[in-house]
Amino acid sequence: MADGERRMLFDIRGRRKHVVKVVYAILALMMGASLFLVVGPVNLGSLLSNTNETNPSSEIFDEQIERTEQRLHKDPNNPDILISLTRARINAGRAQSEVDQTTGEQTLTVQARAEYEKASEAWARYLKVAEGEPNPSIASLVAGTAFLLAQNSRTYAEALENLGDAADAARYAAQARPSLGAWTTLAAYAYLSGDKAGGAEAGRKAKALARTKSERKSIDKQLTAFQKQSKEIQKAKVEAEKAEKGKGKEALENPLGGLGGGSAPTVAP
Repeated sequence: MADGERRMLFDIRGRRKHVVKVVYAILALMMGASLFLVVGPVNLGSLLSNTNETNPSSEIFDEQIERTEQRLHKDPNNPDILISLTRARINAGRAQSEVDQTTGEQTLTVQARAEYEKASEAWARYLKVAEGEPNPSIASLVAGTAFLLAQNSRTYAEALENLGDAADAARYAAQARPSLGAWTTLAAYAYLSGDKAGGAEAGRKAKALARTKSERKSIDKQLTAFQKQSKEIQKAKVEAEKAEKGKGKEALENPLGGLGGGSAPTVAP
């Protein structure tokens, strides 16, 4: 697959080597490592609602999407149909992604990214018509998808926006089904997106559910780690923005401005 079809924010070449070490590790390894402190071993693929199984053909989900959109055309404000459309779009995106069979990690193709973004649009429509609390299962699924989009973002602004979307959806899930893992996950998303208050609040609720002194200490440790990593993300974002200034037309055409020695960013291995 051509480099232009698989784009991520995190390029391992040239001056972006430090960005990979700081940011990509935050969005991938820190989540799994930090959650391990409280809830035990966590498979990041499971956290993102992925599986290690072979993805079914995208044609199945394309047909499902078509049928669902036909139903939605007749009843555009039906929340149940919008939930079905959101889930179908996410499944279609997963089917069109490249999945590491060992780790469950996804690499987004252009088609997969488009499906995930359309899933976000369906979710936004659902929130406008949902009565009462949003469905926690679909909220959790959307949160994981938004986090995946953050990992595969093309600019820092886009990554932080996706992390904010992940936190918003995770908040619905945690409020409906409060648990140590749910509040800890929300704290991670919130802190990484730059929402210190939201991260602190979720952290306090996680600690309130801790059963032992050891668990509370573990939560404090990971919250501190999230805060530190959030600062690193913000610092890297500022540095990247400074590097982009003065690039004129080239910067407009390529958000990364060719940093790393190429006309388009490549996928980090």
